[in-house]
Amino acid sequence: MADIAAVLGRLAPHELEEIRATGPHGHLSRHIIQALDRAAGGPGSGRGYYVPAGSVSPTGSPHQILRSDVAAWLFGAAERNEAASSV
Repeated sequence: MADIAAVLGRLAPHELEEIRATGPHGHLSRHIIQALDRAAGGPGSGRGYYVPAGSVSPTGSPHQILRSDVAAWLFGAAERNEAASSV
């Protein structure tokens, strides 16, 4: 699996913003799952950066969330950047 920073760095700013808006445990949209796959190298390559949440949508497909270390990296990095810019 590629480096978390490298994969997330390949996402467009609006894609990162959408992930941040869902929060560290929010259900990822199909668009974001496709973006993670693209950033990781192609269809299905992002598996492992997102994992099943244990629930399903009304259509029966499993909800996906960020893997815990990916969420910690992304949301921890955002908190560190905000703290550094307020000093």
